[in-house]
Amino acid sequence: MNTEDTVQVQCPYCAQSFEVLVDCSIEHQEYAEECEVCNRPVELIIDVSPEGEVTVTTRGEDV
Repeated sequence: MNTEDTVQVQCPYCAQSFEVLVDCSIEHQEYAEECEVCNRPVELIIDVSPEGEVTVTTRGEDV
C-alpha cells in the first residue's frame, strides 16, 4: 500500500478540479486547503479504507 496518493477533487465554489496529496497512513483526516484555481478555502474530509481506498469529500465554508 502506498503511504501517499494524489487525488483529484472538485472545488465547491468554482467547480474546477485540482489535486491534493493524501497521507494514506492516516485513516481519517479533516483540513482546509486553498483551491488552486479560485484560491478559496476548501474543507477536505478524507477517509482511507483498510484496503487503501481513498475517499475525499469537499465542502465550502458556507455549507
